[in-house]
Amino acid sequence: MANSNRNVVIVLFAIFGLFAVGAAIAILSSSGGISLPSSGGRVAVIPLRGVIADERGFTGTLDEFRGDGSVRGFVIEIESPGGTVGASQAVFSAIRSLRDEDERPVLAWMGDVGASGGYYAAVGADSIYALPGTITGSIGVIMEFPNAEELFRKAGVEWEVITSGPHKDMGSFSRELAPSERRILQELVEDVHEQFVEVVAENRGMDWQSAMELADGRIYSGRQARELGLVDGLMTLDETIAQAGRMAGLGSNPAVVRPRPPSRGVLDFLDFVGGLLSGEATGALGRLSPIGPGSPRILYEWR
Repeated sequence: MANSNRNVVIVLFAIFGLFAVGAAIAILSSSGGISLPSSGGRVAVIPLRGVIADERGFTGTLDEFRGDGSVRGFVIEIESPGGTVGASQAVFSAIRSLRDEDERPVLAWMGDVGASGGYYAAVGADSIYALPGTITGSIGVIMEFPNAEELFRKAGVEWEVITSGPHKDMGSFSRELAPSERRILQELVEDVHEQFVEVVAENRGMDWQSAMELADGRIYSGRQARELGLVDGLMTLDETIAQAGRMAGLGSNPAVVRPRPPSRGVLDFLDFVGGLLSGEATGALGRLSPIGPGSPRILYEWR
C-alpha cells in the first residue's frame, strides 16, 4: 500500500514538472525569449515605433533575425511620425541593405501613422502596405530652435559667447538669426529635403519631378498614398504577414516570430534617477533625447 501511494506521488510530481516546463517554454517562445526549431520557417515581424531618435535598437534586432536561418521573410511594422534625419536614414539603410543583399521578402506595413522619417524607412522595403486611413507622406524637413533673446532682455540676462568664426553659434537661443545665417540654414534644409525626394523617387519608381511634387510636407491617407504610388496596397497587418508568407513559400498562415519587448525593472529606474542626480548628459537626460535641450534640430518628422 505504501509503495502504491509512493508511485502515485511520483507520477503526480512528474506530470506537474512536465506541465511547468511546457508552460515556461510557451511563455518564453511567445515573448521572443527563445527560438524554437521550426521546420516550416517563420516570418519575423519587427516593430519600428515612436519617434526615431536612435537606430541602434532597431538595426540590432533586424541583424539578429537576419542571421536566423528559420526566418524566411520580414515584415517591418511601422507606427512612427518620423524623427531625426540621421536615425531615419540609418534605419532606411539597414532595411534597404537587407532587401538588396538577401533573397527573403521584406515588406513594410504602416498602421496609424508612418509619416516623414517613418515613411523614409518604409521605402527601403520591397513593398509598402498601409490601412486606408493611415497617416503617411509628410515628405519634408523641419528645423526648429527657440529664440529667447527678448526673454533674456526682459530678465536682464546677457549671454556672452566667444566663437572661432561668425557662424559657430548659429541657432543659439540667445539671439535672433542674422539674414546670412537664415540663408545658410535654409540651404541645409533644402539639401536634406532633396535627399529625401531622391530616395522616394529611386525606391518608388518615380521620376524626380513627380516625387518632388508630392514632397511639400503634406500628409496623405493610406488610400491617397496608394493612388499616388507611395504605397503598393491597402492591407491589415495580418494580411501583410500572410502576403510575406506566400512570397516566402510558407503559405498564407505562416508561423510568426517577434522580438521580446525590453524589460524595465528597479535597476533601470535607479539608473535613471542616478543620471538625473549626477547631471550626466549621457545618463538619464541623454536617453530622453539624442541632442541637448535647445539645440537646433533638423528632422524628418510630422509635427
